[in-house]
Amino acid sequence: MDSASVLRIFKEITRIPRESGHEAPITAWLQEYAQKLGLPCKVDKTGNVLITKPASPGKENVPTLVLQAHQDMVCEKKAGFDFDFRTQPIPYEIEDGWMIAKNTTLGADDGIGIAACLALLESQQPMGRLECLFTISEETGMDGAFALEAGFFEGKTLINLDSEDEGQLFVGCAGGLDTTATFDFQREPLRKGYKVLRITVDGAQGGHSGDDINKERANALRQLVRFLFTELQYDFQLITLEGGNKPNAICREAHALIAVPADEVQDMQEDVKAFSAILQAEFAASDPQVEARCEAATADVSPIAEGDAANIIATLLACPHGVEKMSVDIPGLVETSTNLAAVRINGDQLKVITNQRSSVVSELHALAERVEAAFFLGSFDVEHHGEYPGWKPNLKSHILEVSVASYKKLFKTDPLVLAIHAGLECGLFLEKFPDLDMISFGPTLRGVHAPGEKLELASLDKFVAHLNDIVTHFE
Repeated sequence: MDSASVLRIFKEITRIPRESGHEAPITAWLQEYAQKLGLPCKVDKTGNVLITKPASPGKENVPTLVLQAHQDMVCEKKAGFDFDFRTQPIPYEIEDGWMIAKNTTLGADDGIGIAACLALLESQQPMGRLECLFTISEETGMDGAFALEAGFFEGKTLINLDSEDEGQLFVGCAGGLDTTATFDFQREPLRKGYKVLRITVDGAQGGHSGDDINKERANALRQLVRFLFTELQYDFQLITLEGGNKPNAICREAHALIAVPADEVQDMQEDVKAFSAILQAEFAASDPQVEARCEAATADVSPIAEGDAANIIATLLACPHGVEKMSVDIPGLVETSTNLAAVRINGDQLKVITNQRSSVVSELHALAERVEAAFFLGSFDVEHHGEYPGWKPNLKSHILEVSVASYKKLFKTDPLVLAIHAGLECGLFLEKFPDLDMISFGPTLRGVHAPGEKLELASLDKFVAHLNDIVTHFE
């Protein structure tokens, strides 16, 4: 196996639809791949795939290694970019040593992990027995990992290929859950002499709500609500409020339709212009492209009743977002955080999607309750769901020892051994298979869960060499 073969396979994967919850095409493709290689393959009722490669001659006594990646990807695109993830291949470029999708997500999270597994299955080099596990819907609730049944795989050592910083070996991760709040509102007529305006906050970098939550990036939804709350002192009507998408992505774009008296249109435009300058000053380092805009618009629904609108805006502003606590045990590790991810309106109901993460279960629940309390004060209905466990580090792990020794041998330097604030499926695996010895690593990815996601090709070379060395020398 080499990085050229991994990249070749990943380029094939970019042509296959695999949005979370719609993995049927990639599931079928994996089955076909196994058939072409003449390898045993099974699929459980959830859609998880396991492809097994028997041990090479002379390697029959080597313990089985389980290599694991998830089939699905976060499907995000820039506003206005005409693209359908379910029918079109992902457009990418090779530029300055990176493979990048400039207008969409690339899907290297975790397509590159899939590709690495398949490249090993293709390889003729001597190795022990491999079980390659491909789970579904990791990005939207870890459905595949939750549904894994006892005995689906046999190995006692698992390498998760879903990390995003080459040279870092992960031995622990945060647990998490989603908190959803809904509010049923009333509508009122558009006032006579009022003009409709669209206020947009966009150009924010966004990112992964685990890996990037401590980077102080602009949350477009939070900033839009901040502006609207300031403007409550004036006489406007709120018509719609929308922004964000996935629970595990920091909101990049948000907009609201409002109505103002005709003679105040210019004043509102000036206020938005001034707010845009504030955003650009506050987020010059993290989000240099962020801006607020105001333009004339039309509306096909009536405004939200004044009292309900004020309640929505105030409650959203009160909802916490960002890092709640840093770890005192592992320097630089976010211990607990929350993400105000998205707002949607369907008919006369507003829905808010948030996501909480923590390495400490009690802190996770406490923060979820704090988010619930903010919405309780606004008379929202609140539901917590999709909770998944964290993964407690085992610094005496055999696969960790093997991986560290391999990295030092290959690159003459020590890798970093860390825990990660993002959620990995390893915590669920450990619940179901308590004897598992696990580690997670991968090549360097940037901008995951957002348009502009990219893969560093030099790091791919090192990642592949490292994985290859572990697999071929594991005992």
